Amino acid sequence: MSKDRGFVVWFTGLSGAGKTTIGEKLEALLRERGLRVEALDGDIVRTHLSKGLGFSKEDRDTNIRRIGFVAHLLQRNGVAVICSAISPYREIRDENRALIGDFIEVYAKCPIDVLAERDVKGLYKKALAGEIENFTGVSDPYEEPLNAEVVIETDRETEQESLGKLVAKLEQLGYVPVGEGVA
Repeated sequence: MSKDRGFVVWFTGLSGAGKTTIGEKLEALLRERGLRVEALDGDIVRTHLSKGLGFSKEDRDTNIRRIGFVAHLLQRNGVAVICSAISPYREIRDENRALIGDFIEVYAKCPIDVLAERDVKGLYKKALAGEIENFTGVSDPYEEPLNAEVVIETDRETEQESLGKLVAKLEQLGYVPVGEGVA
């Protein structure tokens, strides 16, 4: 295991499933262990790198390809990259896996009813009422990963349990130096 070996942890899952939350905790832990880390959050990338894209399938695919390209550039230069994006389509996630190589897919799994309860902005309620079009998981498809390296069930696990499961897998795969527990 080399600290100069880059890799990409790709969080996928529905809005509100915990991708960014667990990603931020992972980022802090990796920094503590001496790795160079960058986080690419779907919402932030959409604002800065994909401004002007809508939510059609073509625009969503373009956004996820852009995130994958930037992640690849960072990864090949020895950076641990954490991507947190809904990335609803399996084909584009698989394209990014093929481009990047050192790609760990993390499925943040959570049922819609729990997501709707957590949703402080009320977006699920509006989407379920038909007031929001093209809402992933409600009126637009979300294709669950078939073979994610890690599945975190954020409705059943604490944040620490999900992080622990993920870090254990990264240690097992040799991407992360073995450390003392999770922060």
